[in-house]
Amino acid sequence: MCFRHPRREAGRRCTRCGRWACTECLVQANVGSHCVECAKAAKPDVKTRAKYWSARQMTLVTFAIMAVNALVFLYVAALDPESILSRDVTKGQIELGLSADIIDRGIPPVRLLDGSVYSADPGQWYRIVTSGFLHFGIIHLAFNMYLLYMLGQLLEPAIGRIRFGLVYIASLLGGSAGAMLMQPDGLHGGASGAVFGLMTAAFVGYMLRGINPLTTGIGTTLLLNVVITFSIPGISKGGHIGGAVAGALCGLVVLAPGYKRYPTWMSYAVPAAVAVISVVATVYAIQN
Repeated sequence: MCFRHPRREAGRRCTRCGRWACTECLVQANVGSHCVECAKAAKPDVKTRAKYWSARQMTLVTFAIMAVNALVFLYVAALDPESILSRDVTKGQIELGLSADIIDRGIPPVRLLDGSVYSADPGQWYRIVTSGFLHFGIIHLAFNMYLLYMLGQLLEPAIGRIRFGLVYIASLLGGSAGAMLMQPDGLHGGASGAVFGLMTAAFVGYMLRGINPLTTGIGTTLLLNVVITFSIPGISKGGHIGGAVAGALCGLVVLAPGYKRYPTWMSYAVPAAVAVISVVATVYAIQN
């Protein structure tokens, strides 16, 4: 009889503990069948399952960054739904965008188009980072997220999550530095500086391996984006150039081939150093 249902006839034993069990109380295993209790005991604990799940996510950081960009876009859209399709500056974009004037002098109380009054105190340095997750319209967001997805599939599995994240952050901060050094006026935002950094890092990686990047999709995409940067008005040229320079510097070490590999610690230290230098350059540009 079944060990869980004493009045029910059992047809087989559990191949793990040997107890008789009915069909309802047996679970198919790799070898034979296990009773429900043995099947439960054989499952890994929550920590182990989380570790296995994490190991299967080859581009976890890429998707996390995309999710943050999407959440920021939804936040801005919730404050002003017109920002979804329009490139006009809205309240949420003013709150998160990068501007030398805003950080240096703040914004006196002004009445916005929706009738609300907005002001900003000087010294809002968080804008150096938040501007890298801000987008002006859904087309702007979609274009950057598509490129980020494609580059993430290429780079994150190759260099690992931590280094990929460091290169992204360094490129984002490099974009902020470039925007403030070259175009301190206006309001800057977008992930394109960081995306440019990923593109140039991959570009450098191909070159270091003796591959002509211009024969690859990366080279074509980079050239196309350079043309767009300098031909369409309203694009942060400084942000794109700054991100590209930061990404290229990171790529020289992080994506170095095996025969000329640097010490492992340098692949972490160089992106961190590029990020620090970018912040210092941004502060200098704003205060001078």
